[in-house]
Amino acid sequence: MVYTEGYLREKLTKELDAVHVEVTDDSDGCGAKFSAVIVSDKFQGKPLLARHRLVNTVLQEELKSIHAFTQKTLTVEQWNAQKS
Repeated sequence: MVYTEGYLREKLTKELDAVHVEVTDDSDGCGAKFSAVIVSDKFQGKPLLARHRLVNTVLQEELKSIHAFTQKTLTVEQWNAQKS
């Protein structure tokens, strides 16, 4: 199955109670390579590897057909500090 930026953004937002999700299709529209920025308080107190595992668990089915997925995971506090 080919996934879209919108589909992945919606799923990540819902499953992670994310306040901000940016998903970019880096594969020229074929849905095989994505990058994402995900901001959620569910990442609070978790090291980077645990955050990525949480995201990978949410997208477990989708990652079976996505060739490459890069992610940047931030807490709301980290996101707000970055914007300042």
